[in-house]
This record gives sequence, structure tokens and C-alpha cells, in this order.
Amino acid sequence: MRSGSQSTAAEQTPASRRKAAPPLSNIIKSCLDDAKAEDVVSIDLNGKSALADTMVVASGRSNRHVSAITDQLSDALKAAGHKSVRVEGLPHCDWVVMDAGDVIVHIFRPEVRTFYNIEKLWSPDAPADTSIAS
Repeated sequence: MRSGSQSTAAEQTPASRRKAAPPLSNIIKSCLDDAKAEDVVSIDLNGKSALADTMVVASGRSNRHVSAITDQLSDALKAAGHKSVRVEGLPHCDWVVMDAGDVIVHIFRPEVRTFYNIEKLWSPDAPADTSIAS
């Protein structure tokens, strides 16, 4: 039985020697690069939306590639401790949305990405949210 004065090994390691976990956006960008995602764009949502801090948009060459990117990213996020990632759009894999909390990831087939053009909607030049809260 441990007494209250003993501490764990993590508590004994000086803060300067502990390895900090990489930021969520860095994990996502690295994984998308490893999965050969194309045209990866990161959009800062600060001041535009309370949903997330960052939106990442990427393309896969085909439905199968979009599915593989999604699976690889989901596994990487789980391995990094982000267990509650929500995924929508997997059955068709034309457009998959992954909500990782502070970062929302959209993975498109190129034709679908061109059609919806969400980069234009969320770009820095787009007007900030001016809706009135009731």
C-alpha cells in the first residue's frame, strides 16, 4: 500500500525532461502526409466559429483512398490518446468528416471537393459569423 508521501515515476521526472505530446493539428498533418493525402489545407477558425480552432481539408484520389486515409488517421488519433473522434461519411467515402474536438478534418474525393468548395466558405477573407444569439 502506498503512502501519501510517495509519488509515481511520472511525478518524479522533471517537467523539462518529460516528452510533451505533439499538438493535435501536427498529428493530423503528419498522418495525412504519410497517407499520401493531396492538397492539404489548414484553415484557422478562430473568430469564425466556436466549433473548432482549426479545419483541415484534404483530398484522396478515390473512394478507397479516402477510406484508407480516414482509417489511418483514426488509428493515429486513437494511438495519441484522442479516443472520442467522431467520423461521418464512411459508407460512401465521397466526403468524410472527422471531428477530433479542436480540429475538424474533411477528406474529399477531388470532384466532390471542387463541387462544395468549403475552403472558400471558411477562408480568412470570408466574413465572420454575424448571427444574433437568441
